Amino acid sequence: MNQEAIAVMICGHGSRDDGATREFAAMVERLRARLPWPVEHGYLEFARPIIRDGLEKLARRGARRILAQPAMLFAAGHVKNDLPWELNTWAAETPGVAVEYGRDLAIDPGLLAAARARIEEAEEAAGPADRADAVLLVVGRGTNDPDANSNVAKVMRMLWEGMGFGWGAVAYSGVAHPRVDAALARVAKLGFRRVIVFPYFLFTGVLVKRIYDQADAVAATAPGVEIVKAGYLNDHPLVLDAMVERVGEMLTGDNVMNCRLCKYRARIVGYEGDVGTPQAGHHLHVRGAGTDADRGHGHDHSHE
Repeated sequence: MNQEAIAVMICGHGSRDDGATREFAAMVERLRARLPWPVEHGYLEFARPIIRDGLEKLARRGARRILAQPAMLFAAGHVKNDLPWELNTWAAETPGVAVEYGRDLAIDPGLLAAARARIEEAEEAAGPADRADAVLLVVGRGTNDPDANSNVAKVMRMLWEGMGFGWGAVAYSGVAHPRVDAALARVAKLGFRRVIVFPYFLFTGVLVKRIYDQADAVAATAPGVEIVKAGYLNDHPLVLDAMVERVGEMLTGDNVMNCRLCKYRARIVGYEGDVGTPQAGHHLHVRGAGTDADRGHGHDHSHE
């Protein structure tokens, strides 16, 4: 198959927050500059274009092999169920076009380095302090998939040890526990001078803004503790490197997702009944529903 028939589809979660969609679109533009094939994008929910829109646009441009890459950090319900269902459904209706699916960004040395850079930027802005007298609180999205949740804990541990913080903890913006406000209230009582709150997210949105609001609320009740808000990953150059690498893996056949602890394939403690659950889309009711600018109000839709 010639190179001209290849195209890339960047698949996002979607948000009602217009800032999130602007950041996502900006990342796609940067990827277009780095990839030698046509690139489009689409979202599972709320924002437009939806996944199908991007796929059809590529097919109209002559694509016969579409490399669909999820712009998502970990493999939970969206990566394992919703996106494959969307892609497979469209491919079954579109003969002559093959759709290949990339893996999540996962725990990656480059992403850890990008995370370190965001934390260091926050430290620099806040002023000097001994890391041994600081807690690093890494906040993940939170899902009903224990494998994805445990990856957040691993990221935290690697940053904690690698950067020399006095303590480390995790929290989740929804679904999983501990939630951000509860975790912050606990770590603020540990006796450390500083707490750095780092949202391990790719883009802004309702959840990231809520994390920062909760950090401010706890700071107001803990005057002896400095709570520092670090930036999320966004389009750090190392994030773009990881995206380009994942696309390349589809061409070399190296894009094997780690399914060893997947609750849909293995009998994970507490989730034994999920083994063999069929793939199905769960966002049809909000697919392309619009952002805040379209509807004039906010909405939290944080489940996985």
